[in-house]
Amino acid sequence: MNLAQTNSSIVLVVDDSPESLGMLNVTLNNAGLTVLVALNGLQALTIVERVTPDVVLMDAVMPEMDGFDTCRQLKIKLPQTPVIFMTGLTESEHVLKGFEVGGVDYVTKPIVPDEVLARIRVHCQNAKLAETAQAALDYSGQYVFCVDNQGQMQWATPNTQELVGSLTEQPELAWQQIEQQLSPWLSQSDKNAGLELQAFDPPMKAFYSGEHEGAYQLIRLVTPKKTKTAEALQEELGLTKRESQVMYWVSFGKTNWEVAQILSMSPRTVNKHLEQIFKKLGVDNRTSASAISIRVLEAE
Repeated sequence: MNLAQTNSSIVLVVDDSPESLGMLNVTLNNAGLTVLVALNGLQALTIVERVTPDVVLMDAVMPEMDGFDTCRQLKIKLPQTPVIFMTGLTESEHVLKGFEVGGVDYVTKPIVPDEVLARIRVHCQNAKLAETAQAALDYSGQYVFCVDNQGQMQWATPNTQELVGSLTEQPELAWQQIEQQLSPWLSQSDKNAGLELQAFDPPMKAFYSGEHEGAYQLIRLVTPKKTKTAEALQEELGLTKRESQVMYWVSFGKTNWEVAQILSMSPRTVNKHLEQIFKKLGVDNRTSASAISIRVLEAE
């Protein structure tokens, strides 16, 4: 089978059977794929700390940490990477369990080479299409992630993952807390008001962005705006400390008398400061000066 479209793909094979690993290694290498192997779940988790595979072939039954537990932990680290289960267990409860922990497909043992190669090709193509869509969202400057109807994480754009990682020292714990909050929120009929995510300080807000195929929900994160102070006006407009304080309150629509009360000075002094501010900003009235100040205060 020609797998030219996936020649650059990296496949991580997780299986405690040396015989299965050997057969898959030969099959996948002959198809032009790069193969990484792990004899157990812990080895697999160690490997993905250093290398990001394009697809994972996961044995379901392994000692100590089985394939289901391994997949659950892998999906926290690599939510976009497809996991294909390999199992001799054809009972429906085991197949369903594989999907519940984040698997996208399964093949039964003994492995048929052409079948496993076809599954790898399809899921690598789908993953790359999803990656392209996520990159487009990143390019648009939106922080977006996808969950299922129970609030369980499916994928997040790279920018979203980077944002969450920059705001907390324990991003995995933060995502778990987000999932716990999302589950009851998604069951509500009215989600227009958004949801404050308590995993962050200050809280970020999540907004519902729609569903896909009735099974997945798109969520958009909105970061809280940083409130700028008078110091920003002093720095960016070349004002003195007192002038920046006066201009800060004027930009909020305060009158000279109100500014005088706030800053403990006379209205006459406020007016003198404004005269100097107008000269520095090259304007002749408080409306024009306020417009300039507001642009500074509201700039990202």
